[in-house]
Amino acid sequence: MPQSRDRYALNIDNKIVDITHPTKTIWSKKNILKLDYLKYLIELSDFMLPYLKDRTLTVIRYPNGIDKESFYQKNCPDYAPNYVETHLDQDIDYIICSNLATLIWLGNHNSIEFHVPFNTIYTNKPSEIVFDLDPPSRNHFHLALEAAFLIKDIFDKLELESLIKTSGNKGLQVYIPLPENTFNYNETRQFTEFIAQYLINKEPNLFTVERLKKNRKDRLYIDYLQHSEGKTIIAPYSLRGNEEALVATPLFWDEINASLSPEKFTMEYILTRIKTKGCPFKDYKNIKEKQPFAQVILGLSSL
Repeated sequence: MPQSRDRYALNIDNKIVDITHPTKTIWSKKNILKLDYLKYLIELSDFMLPYLKDRTLTVIRYPNGIDKESFYQKNCPDYAPNYVETHLDQDIDYIICSNLATLIWLGNHNSIEFHVPFNTIYTNKPSEIVFDLDPPSRNHFHLALEAAFLIKDIFDKLELESLIKTSGNKGLQVYIPLPENTFNYNETRQFTEFIAQYLINKEPNLFTVERLKKNRKDRLYIDYLQHSEGKTIIAPYSLRGNEEALVATPLFWDEINASLSPEKFTMEYILTRIKTKGCPFKDYKNIKEKQPFAQVILGLSSL
């Protein structure tokens, strides 16, 4: 119940979460307040939390809104309430966001972007492969669409089931869910490098693995190196710190067409979309257990 206009105390599963300055503006261009953002997190929590659960979390915080200075946070601050779980890894005491109270506590501290590694805290083996398709600008989004089409065709021929989402900015990210604690990063790196090189050989004027932006020459960057231990990816349904309040949005494959625009997937739209279309990642867990990825690795090893 509200204690004052600038402070609330929410009881979430018997955990008290303080909400401060709920009318603070976070996205000034769209007049989105902190309270609006917290409502989004609550409504999307069932869809967000499975991809945050049991993973070390890196957040980008915007204390005074996305127009002002931001900073990365990995270490759990001393003032965190006792219901916020942590995991110590290489001297960093990471936050583990596995419940709604922690999610809302993070939102109250203007944590806008949620970045997670590819493995859980219980294993050093990846839970999925993600291809980050990064065009030089939103004006080059068609390159991400082209790469997605080609990748989907390859995966279909390999009988690998894949999923896709927007990055929440200018690109697309293609997922291959994997069975837990089964394949190591060396094996998945062999696969991601093979796919990246295949795409470059097929369309060298469109795609590149060149890490220096100045050398990419308006080509889409296929960041296969991003898929490695210790690296992170934006979590599904996380907001991004851009002025449009775009969301890293899971998509259906039949939505991948020339009319698709990343600017469509705003916070406001996702609140409506999830109620009408559901979640394209709803079968994520079931897909993990039936991927024939071992056959693919065996085939690559014989090359």
